[in-house]
Amino acid sequence: MNSSEERAHKIEAFGNAYAELVEGIAAFPRKMWGYQADFDPWTIQEVVLHIADSEANSFIRCRRLVAEPGSDVMGYNEEVWARELGYSEQSADDAVQLFKWLRGNTYKLIKTLPESTWANTVNHSENGIMTMDDWLDIYTAHVPEHIAQMRRIYEDWQQKKL
Repeated sequence: MNSSEERAHKIEAFGNAYAELVEGIAAFPRKMWGYQADFDPWTIQEVVLHIADSEANSFIRCRRLVAEPGSDVMGYNEEVWARELGYSEQSADDAVQLFKWLRGNTYKLIKTLPESTWANTVNHSENGIMTMDDWLDIYTAHVPEHIAQMRRIYEDWQQKKL
């Protein structure tokens, strides 16, 4: 597979993330979404909210990459956001819907970009220079990584409730 084909494959995986998220979280009973595993600082509820906030940041980063190459993008402290924004008290359903609209909108944009745009970069406040392909790699992997995290929390909950 050449790089253009690889990118097209990643773009489709990026675009399928909402369905992957909905299917993934359906495996975990809502009654345990607030369960705190010893090994993880976040609950499933908090992970779902984090995914939405991360997607909001991704949405802006992508647009800066496309419209303002060379500009700065800010990192954020995920743990502070979870605590200060009260992830445990927010609506997970709203967060999933927000993710749906943000991801869908970005997917429509990136699948139409000319090849030349993929050479654009931004300067991330924590990670340095980020290319469009770096951005795509990060956010294509984001939902699957967090579904795996939620699965570990769920498995721990199952073992401890027995």
